Amino acid sequence: MAMRYLRPYILEDLKKKMIFLGGPRQCGKTTLAMSLNPARHFNWDADEDRAAILKKEWTRDDELIVFDELHKYPKWNNWIKGVYDTQKEQHQFLVTGSARLDVYRRGGDSLLGRYHYWRLHPFTLSELPAGMSAKQAFKRLLEVGGFPEPFLDGDARQARRWRLERIDRVLKDDVRDLEGVRNIQQLYLFVDQLRARVGQLCVLSNMAADIQVTPATAAKWLEVLERMYLVFIVRPWTKNLPRAVQKPPKVFFFDNADVLGDEGARFENLVATHLLKTIQFLQDRDGYRYELRYIRDKEGREVDFAVVRDGKLIEIVEVKWSDRNVSKSLEYYAEKLRPARARQIVGDLKSPYDSGRIEVRGAIDALSSLEDMPK
Repeated sequence: MAMRYLRPYILEDLKKKMIFLGGPRQCGKTTLAMSLNPARHFNWDADEDRAAILKKEWTRDDELIVFDELHKYPKWNNWIKGVYDTQKEQHQFLVTGSARLDVYRRGGDSLLGRYHYWRLHPFTLSELPAGMSAKQAFKRLLEVGGFPEPFLDGDARQARRWRLERIDRVLKDDVRDLEGVRNIQQLYLFVDQLRARVGQLCVLSNMAADIQVTPATAAKWLEVLERMYLVFIVRPWTKNLPRAVQKPPKVFFFDNADVLGDEGARFENLVATHLLKTIQFLQDRDGYRYELRYIRDKEGREVDFAVVRDGKLIEIVEVKWSDRNVSKSLEYYAEKLRPARARQIVGDLKSPYDSGRIEVRGAIDALSSLEDMPK
C-alpha cells in the first residue's frame, strides 16, 4: 500500500508532542501508525492488551507506543496525561480512535498543549495508490468508495459485504460502548434514511416521525453518528446574506458507497468527501479554522458547498453530474459574495472552460490536489 498522506507530518510532530489520530473505522489508522517507527502496539479492544495498558507493560527500548481505541477507557485522558508526562523523554506516543478524540476528552482538556490532532480520511483523487490511474480511482470511488480494503480490492460484491460488517461494528460496538444508545434497530432505520437523503435537506422532525422517535432523539443520533465518523454534517452559511434562512443540515457519508441514490447523489457525496479531506488536512497542518457549508436563501437560490476559513468565505462550489451549463445560483452568488474562487465541478466533463468568474472543471481536474484551496 502507498504511504499515506499524513505520514511525514506525523513523524515531524512526534518529535515534539503526542499525536492523536482520528478518523473513520477501517480507514487505515493502525496501518499508518505501525508504518511510522518501530512501534509497540496495544489495542484497548483486546483483553490481553487492555491488561498490559493498565499495567504499563512495555520496554525502555520501545521507541513509539501506539494505543488503539484508548478513548473507550473512561479515564483515558488522565491516564495518558500521566504516562506522557513521566515518559515523554523515553518514548513517543500515538493514540488512535474511530471516534472524535477531541470530544472524548472527558472532564475538560487536561491534555492541552501535549498533543497534535490529525484526522485520517479514506483514499481520494488527491491520494492515489501506486499504479492506479486517476480515471480508475474515480470509477472505484463511485462504485466501492475510498476505504482502503474495498478500494484497493475493487470487487463490488466483496465491498458490499465489507460495508455491512463495518456499519454493524460502528452501530453495535462503537455507538453502544461510547454513547449508551440502546435502540440500535431504530438507529439502523435512521441511518438508512440518511443514506437515501444525501445532498438533500434533512428535516429531522419528518425523519423522526417516520421511524417513531422524537425529534430530539433524531438530533442526538445525528450528533452521535458524526462523532463516530460515519457521517459529516454540512450546515447553512448565513453571514452577509440578509435573505438567507436557517435551513436544516445536509448529511454526507465518509464512505462514498454508503450513499443510496443515483450517480448524481453519489458524485455530490464524493465531492463533499474531497472538500472535507482537504480542509481538515489544512486545518490540522496549518492551524486555520475551516468550515464546510452550503448556501441557500429565501428565493431558493442554492449552492452545494461553501468553504469558510477563519470566518471568511473563500470558495463556493456547485456540483453537477453531467450538466456543463453554469448554474444560475452559482453565478448569482459569485457576483454577490465575491469569493476568491467559484467552481462548478462536473462529473462527466470532456473539456474545462471558464465563464466570467466561474471555473467549470471535471472531477479529476478539480479534486486531484490535497492543498488546492484559495489563499
